[in-house]
Parts: sequence; structure tokens; C-alpha cells
Amino acid sequence: MKNPIDLAAEAAAFADQYQMLPQGSTVLCAVSGGKDSMALLSVLQTLAPERNLMIHAAHFNHQLRGEESQRDEDFVRSFCARRGIPFYTERADVYGLCGTWGLTVEETGRRARYEFLQRTAAAIGAARIATAHHRDDLAETVILQLLRGTGPQGLTGIPPVRGILIRPLLGVPRIDIEVYLAQEN
Repeated sequence: MKNPIDLAAEAAAFADQYQMLPQGSTVLCAVSGGKDSMALLSVLQTLAPERNLMIHAAHFNHQLRGEESQRDEDFVRSFCARRGIPFYTERADVYGLCGTWGLTVEETGRRARYEFLQRTAAAIGAARIATAHHRDDLAETVILQLLRGTGPQGLTGIPPVRGILIRPLLGVPRIDIEVYLAQEN
């Protein structure tokens, strides 16, 4: 196992580099219930006191995996309740929306999720929406773009900041997230 990881410090340093977390701001954290997003929510809550941040969590239930989708939603809701984090959720029939929108399941899920996040952020006055993309996601995106035959603009991968969307873990490798989660049980 790697040496102890201070994931909050790593994320804070990366966030500071891109002015992601202004003092006193409200941040809506997109939380799927997976390892990456749970680590991000924990890190943001750790950083909240020193930066005077209000952290809220949003979970979009795509309803693609039956009972597993509901378990993910229930898990995130319970985690947030235990930690006093305001929680918002929405669900949609992503398969049904595919026909309406004329998109693939992946594209439909992404669009529905980001529309929910944008609406929720606007409703609560969030200055930022944080997603849990990490360094390994960045590398994967660049490789996929290469395979699709993208031009030079496509090789940039995932931007750290796009509008109000921020990715505080983008500078962190997945292994650091794994070690952090093991440390935090």
C-alpha cells in the first residue's frame, strides 16, 4: 500500500491553481455513490470549514440498473444525512428519453444528469458544481479522442474548469483515491 495520502491537500492545491473554490461559496457536489464521487464529497466537506464553503450533494438516479440504482441513491442519501449535507435527487427513465432525444444511452444519461445539476445549482445558488473526474479519466478521454480521430482541439481532454463545473480531483491519480478511501474506511 502507498504511503498515507492527504487527498484534501492534493485537491485543495489543484483547486487553488484554477480558482475552483472561492471563499464563502456554495458548491454542489455530483455524487453517484461510487468511490470517486464519495471521496470528492468527503474531501469537499473536509475543506469546507477553512474556506467557509457550503457543500450540498446531488444524486441523479438514471434508473438503468434496477434495484442497484435505488441502493446507490439510498446510500448517498444516508451518507449525507449522517454528515448533515443537504441532499438533492432526481430520477429519470433514461432509456425512454433516448428515443425522445435521439441520443445514445450514455449521451442521454449525461445530458439528463447535467441538466439536473444545473437546475439544482441555480435553485440553491451554487457558484460551482464539482464532479469527481480524476487524472486517470483525463488520460482515458484523450486516448478515446485519439481513437475517434479527433483533431488537436480534442486532445485537450477534460478541462479542470468549464463554466461553473469544476473538477478538483483532476490532478489526482485513481490510486490516491483508493488509498484515501482505505485510510478513511
